[in-house]
Amino acid sequence: MPVQPDDPRHRLFRRHDNNPILSAHSWPYFVNTVFNPGAVRLPSGETLLLCRVEDCSGRSHLTAARSADGVSDWRLDPRPTLEPDAENHPEEVWGVEDPRVVWVPELEKYAVTYTCYSPSGPGVSLALTSDFRSFERLGNVMPPEDKDAALLPRRIGGSWAMIHRPVPQAGKAHIWISFSPDLVHWGKHTILLHARRGPWWDANKIGLSPPLIETSEGWLMLYHGVRQTVAGCIYRLGAALLDLEDPRRCLQRGSRWIMGPETDYERTGDVGYVVFPCGYTVADDGDTINLYYGAADTSIGLATGSIRELLGWLSENSTPGDAESGA
Repeated sequence: MPVQPDDPRHRLFRRHDNNPILSAHSWPYFVNTVFNPGAVRLPSGETLLLCRVEDCSGRSHLTAARSADGVSDWRLDPRPTLEPDAENHPEEVWGVEDPRVVWVPELEKYAVTYTCYSPSGPGVSLALTSDFRSFERLGNVMPPEDKDAALLPRRIGGSWAMIHRPVPQAGKAHIWISFSPDLVHWGKHTILLHARRGPWWDANKIGLSPPLIETSEGWLMLYHGVRQTVAGCIYRLGAALLDLEDPRRCLQRGSRWIMGPETDYERTGDVGYVVFPCGYTVADDGDTINLYYGAADTSIGLATGSIRELLGWLSENSTPGDAESGA
């Protein structure tokens, strides 16, 4: 049955008419696909996307794209912005993927968390930059297998906090939070959000999508759930709300997914049936959220929504039980 215009999925996020806004055809050099961009709004007002770019070897690097309106007239770096550095960082020998970007006022720098990929599997690396020209690599901070990570933009109880998603050899993949005094050494690892069990859209495997959004009501978390079917996987987006001063506490968790693959460019590509946001910007009104996402691991789309509406939807579509394991 077709989705109706007043369906909450359409009310919460509306796809841009120009989607997909970036694809391999946009690139100044030959590549296979572009997808899963981190995003930030620069002091100039421009939007910067740090895009995952897969070359024809199958390995990925990151390239920056800049736009005055965040939609069109993108200016792309003529060569990769952040390439794998296998000589100094062997954990990157098979590529760097899926960046999340946050501005950290205390450091006066942007923190870029990304997946480093090696024969040992995917891990989490962290780099700092002030201009997206040069990067201070802090290296592999979460060992394999781990990914889907983002730093919180301020300390929590005196410590830095990072959301991430380790993958055990057996069992379900949950979202975790860990803490550090120095951005290098991490501990106090705690499960933050359990993957549900059974027929749920987010059963068995979940992960953080873009970095957390700080609101007066709590940290708004958009996360992806992977539904495994006999025809393959479907990646969809859901929402939860975390306590501001103790983000280990989940206050609300949506009972339904809010965005899923519906269009041809989201259903057909190198990996079909995927919407995968890694970045967002917030407009001058402090409410409009511009969500940048990978579509079918092949192109980049833009969807807009309202933080206020997302919080309202969560209050109406979650229960205390949903904030726990969903068992």
